[in-house]
Amino acid sequence: MNDFPHLFAPLQVGRTTLRNRMVMGAMHTRLETLDRPVERLAAFYSARAKGEIGLILTGGYSPTPEGVIEAGAPLLNSVGQLHEHRAVVDAVHGYGGRIVLQILHAGRYAKVPNCVAPSAGKARINAFSPRVLSTAEVWETVAAYAWTAQLAKAAGYDGVEIMGSEGYLINEFAAARTNQRTDEFGGDFDARVRFPLEIVRAVRERVGADMMLVYRISAVDLVEGGMSGRETAGFARRIEVAGADVINTGIGWHEASVPTIAASVPRAAWAFAVGNVKRAVSIPVIASNRINTPDVAEDLIASGIADLVSMARPLLADPDFAMKTRLGIVDEISPCIACNQACLDHIFTERTATCLVNPRAGHEIEFAPTRADPAKRIAVVGAGPAGMAFAINASQRGHRITLFEAAQEPGGQLNMAKVAPGKSEFDGLLRYFRTMLKKTGVDVRLGHAASAQELASGGFAEIVLATGVVPRKPAFDGVDHPKVLSYVDVLLHRVAVGERVAIIGAGGIGFDVADFLVADHADDSRDVAAFQKTWGVDGTHSTQGGIVDAVRDPARRRTVYMLQRKPAPLGRRLGKSTGWILKTRLRNAGVQMIGGAAYERVDDRGFHYWIGDEPFTLEVDNVVLCAGQLSNRSLHQQLRDRGINATLIGGADVASELDAIRAIDQATRLAVAI
Repeated sequence: MNDFPHLFAPLQVGRTTLRNRMVMGAMHTRLETLDRPVERLAAFYSARAKGEIGLILTGGYSPTPEGVIEAGAPLLNSVGQLHEHRAVVDAVHGYGGRIVLQILHAGRYAKVPNCVAPSAGKARINAFSPRVLSTAEVWETVAAYAWTAQLAKAAGYDGVEIMGSEGYLINEFAAARTNQRTDEFGGDFDARVRFPLEIVRAVRERVGADMMLVYRISAVDLVEGGMSGRETAGFARRIEVAGADVINTGIGWHEASVPTIAASVPRAAWAFAVGNVKRAVSIPVIASNRINTPDVAEDLIASGIADLVSMARPLLADPDFAMKTRLGIVDEISPCIACNQACLDHIFTERTATCLVNPRAGHEIEFAPTRADPAKRIAVVGAGPAGMAFAINASQRGHRITLFEAAQEPGGQLNMAKVAPGKSEFDGLLRYFRTMLKKTGVDVRLGHAASAQELASGGFAEIVLATGVVPRKPAFDGVDHPKVLSYVDVLLHRVAVGERVAIIGAGGIGFDVADFLVADHADDSRDVAAFQKTWGVDGTHSTQGGIVDAVRDPARRRTVYMLQRKPAPLGRRLGKSTGWILKTRLRNAGVQMIGGAAYERVDDRGFHYWIGDEPFTLEVDNVVLCAGQLSNRSLHQQLRDRGINATLIGGADVASELDAIRAIDQATRLAVAI
């Protein structure tokens, strides 16, 4: 008997039958900017169809040139483009999948000079100010949506999704904060929602009853002047009457000051907003955001909160998510850890999306599956993320792998990452690695520090060193004082830390240590009520936008100072989509950030430093060193001295900022090539 009966119950959506209730949510990948874009998109989506996902929603295609997310972003407004789309659709249908084209007009979020909006006012996340659409242009935009939908039907798509969430154009019309129009598309609530209703009606009339019509509603706006829960429910009912077959739920505008999909957000945190929509309509409703395990997905459907679940990033992490769930091998699902580092952060910094835990995502055509010929005996030293990724991938190709790890447990730096607040998902990644090491037959030798002699005489055809990093010790007086600890002492060995602490270094590790210390091990990423309180989310959804004043904990657990040598603001190199969350938490906890510090010494009194010509002293109990890392290459040098070649990967190759994306990608590519 399947452990997830609700997830695998077929569902009739309009006149289309879906094989299960799991949906691949829309995401911008930027794959269209690479070489062989059609081949890449076809491989990307068909891999998820092969993995048995019930429904695929493509990334957004604008109906008009001024509505693209950015210059060169996807646009569908010409018959001449259909052959490209048919290649993608045919690839998905070849594996029995269903695929829906999302139609997205970015409105004032469009990063193009000619962006448009319902009313004047530049979005704070865009450098361009929008031009206000005339009434005639609004009607032309409605017609453009219908034309794009007609093209999607001609290309063979199973349906279209009208993107009405996340603060894009349709959302801008519906919300009072961005709609101050005085024509028939502005004013009271009825007038503000006319634009999306006209779009749904026009699309339904153009594509007929056979094609699936999905509408993505903003279930909760999380911005001042957004819709209330009552308004959202009423709007959802009107969308159903206008002709939608299913309603998908989006959460928050992109300019909201509330995290929505980062790991610091509890799983299924937005069920209250999804349930509000579900209770208002009789058509199926899709839940979204922070749903990354079969258990969470099953519970949302079983409880009646939703009929389907949308998982975007989890399908980057593992295209076979649905198939593995059906087969009952959920422990073999490569988990989405909601880090955003290789997906959203890449998109926000003009790179293509991929996945930290699955570098094949978006690069499927570069990883053709092949068996090793000949199979080799390979030694891997170091069971951190790079070493484990290499060992698993190489073993899957038929190589015989021996993995040496000096510690008593695998994981390396992941064992520190998982204890930082908001990073508990890393624990799931460790479980996955342990499962796959066992399944692929890797000979794992824990508590075993491999020596150069052992490796030289072991009969290995290849030696791969993933020996990681060691903390860098800065050069100033008193660096060996008893007050001084390293980040390893704090996060891994759990050495007791005093009430007043100075942290030296403001990279990612420094910020994680600061968060760990001020949180005192509390973690609201596991508690929906605590998360709502911390971030000012109205769980009753009775307020406009679903936000209230945040409630801060007045008790400061520790006094923490962060220092860096550079005079620039601290935290500039943190993740684009998550760094602001961490900085906000630390600021609310009273962490003092000091840039431009010249370190002098540590003594019994505390930490002494200079800013310019002025000396300062922090009277602290401990000083925690987070001043970077150095590659651990001692074993590599010993092997070289013996004339033995070995390949460095991960931190042993490049230590900068413990880049797990680069480490796992490098390890995976080497395993495929060797």
